[in-house]
Amino acid sequence: MSGGDLLATLHQGLTDLGEDPATHPCQTYLDYLALLGRWNRAYNLTGIRDRKQMLTHHIFDSLAVLPFIRGAACLDVGSGAGLPGLILALARPAQNWCLLDSNNKKIRFLRQAVLELHIDNVTLVHARVEDYHPATNYSTIISRALSALPAFYRQVISLLQEHGRIIAMKGVKPEPELQELQAAGINYTVHALQVPGLNKQRHLVVMDKT
Repeated sequence: MSGGDLLATLHQGLTDLGEDPATHPCQTYLDYLALLGRWNRAYNLTGIRDRKQMLTHHIFDSLAVLPFIRGAACLDVGSGAGLPGLILALARPAQNWCLLDSNNKKIRFLRQAVLELHIDNVTLVHARVEDYHPATNYSTIISRALSALPAFYRQVISLLQEHGRIIAMKGVKPEPELQELQAAGINYTVHALQVPGLNKQRHLVVMDKT
């Protein structure tokens, strides 16, 4: 797919998500995918090689959660190749994002991405979430299929501000994990997402701290 075709697909996907493409750094999204493709040859950061599939599975999948982000201090746990945190930081430059990952090669990639793409609202932390003790807590903490919901909640609840929000990105609706949350007395809501071009289920599990 040519660069022009990719850009047209990106614009259409943003429109389908209810976003105005003119307000998004579209070329930077494509530059990110190009960088990811180059690094992927040596580091295997993603199993997806096709650039159009990367748009759907990485860019659109990340941007679909934009309406659920709360506040301006955000943490992406197990960010990997920067999904969703790096993409969300590009989409919302007024928010401050911390991308946390324990894998050194992924942190190296993220460091290069922040440098090459000139992203100034991202902080990188090389650590396990269990060992992370920030100076201030976060308004939104998100993870993309990192761990089971009860474990994720326990790992991050101490890092959350009052009235903050924990978001878990999932594929199919994780009924057994939801039952565990309910049994533990943890309030949650589940939202089905429509990701442009993706014919797979996507759900968000949102746990608000009240």
